[in-house]
Amino acid sequence: MLKRSLLSLLLILSGCGHPSGVMTPVKLSASAPRTAKVDMLVATTRQPSGNPATLFTGERSPKPYLTEIAVSIPPKREPGTVQWPRRLPADPATDFAVVGVKQLETVSEGRAWFRQHVVGGRALVFIHGFNNKYEDSVFRLAQIVHDSGMHATPILFTWPSRAKLVAYQYDKESTNYSRTALEQALHTLAADPAVKDITILAHSMGTWLAMESLRQMGIRDGHVDPKIHNVILASPDIDIEVFAKQYVEMGAPRPKFTIFVSQDDKALAVSSFITGRVSRLGAINPAEEPYRSKLEKAGITAIDLTKVKSDDALNHGKFAESPEIVQLIGRRLMTGQPLTDSNVSLGQGITAVVGGTVTNIGTVAAAAVAAPVTVIEQPLQRKGKQSKAEDRLQGDLQPQPLVK
Repeated sequence: MLKRSLLSLLLILSGCGHPSGVMTPVKLSASAPRTAKVDMLVATTRQPSGNPATLFTGERSPKPYLTEIAVSIPPKREPGTVQWPRRLPADPATDFAVVGVKQLETVSEGRAWFRQHVVGGRALVFIHGFNNKYEDSVFRLAQIVHDSGMHATPILFTWPSRAKLVAYQYDKESTNYSRTALEQALHTLAADPAVKDITILAHSMGTWLAMESLRQMGIRDGHVDPKIHNVILASPDIDIEVFAKQYVEMGAPRPKFTIFVSQDDKALAVSSFITGRVSRLGAINPAEEPYRSKLEKAGITAIDLTKVKSDDALNHGKFAESPEIVQLIGRRLMTGQPLTDSNVSLGQGITAVVGGTVTNIGTVAAAAVAAPVTVIEQPLQRKGKQSKAEDRLQGDLQPQPLVK
């Protein structure tokens, strides 16, 4: 019965979509309504399509590519939404529209672009999830940047996804294929003197790619680059026990972690079924045991979006579609501001698990969680000595399942 229900859900959702071929730039006329514009740098391990309307395919490229892209956002729209054009070319007055594309040939050109667009030395690196075309991730990042009010330079890392619900395994292997490229991109970004701090925002299967790249960085260097201050994992499609090992093996000190979870996430339910009914990190209830106490040691903030209403049939993109949450990302999480003060208001029913005790802040219940490090074995050898905190973390935890 469960298998039939999940397959039916996949068939229904496979009919959803939007016009493709939206990457050809359109011109903004002088008489058009004033629109907002988001400039971004896009790094990808996708294969070029040879078509300016799509730019890149879902197949894998042996080398990465850099592109600067400008997206126009219409003046009248609901926050959290992406206005896909109903017909082409897009109308900037009513649609999200690409208004500029330039292929960059070298890393030096990418650095020059960043210096021209730097905002306070802060960079946001967005990594999309499963079932995404190149244009999907471009428009989603533009929406997040605009709606969040963030003061940061947006950088998109888009990996090869075939954008088909039946291509889950191909997409998963594509994240593994791309992890070294992402690690190198983060190293290059952190090495730029114009960059002061980096926030990684990863969604769904992209959270696996983010964690694997940070783990690789930690194994090579002994720790994650200190300029990477914040890591935000939205609907993380990661086996909980694997996440535990990734977290420890990236070394210390670590960035500050925030996870967005939802127990009604149908995409993660499908993922759990595909992977042998293994629980996914993005579907836990962080306020319940064993998660709350076991997570507390690592100090990760968890925000439970289960009660948040969404137009997404999968309930998988709530972090970007909720105006309150996307603004929380841009104005508080990226700047390191605490959530435990009277100015926080996330909306009715949203639970934030922060800092150690349960308190009420407006409509927010707060408590403390941390990484699910309950199945930790000895980590790989790294340069230098482990921190005392990591030693305590490993000594306190014995191998045992997180889910009874």
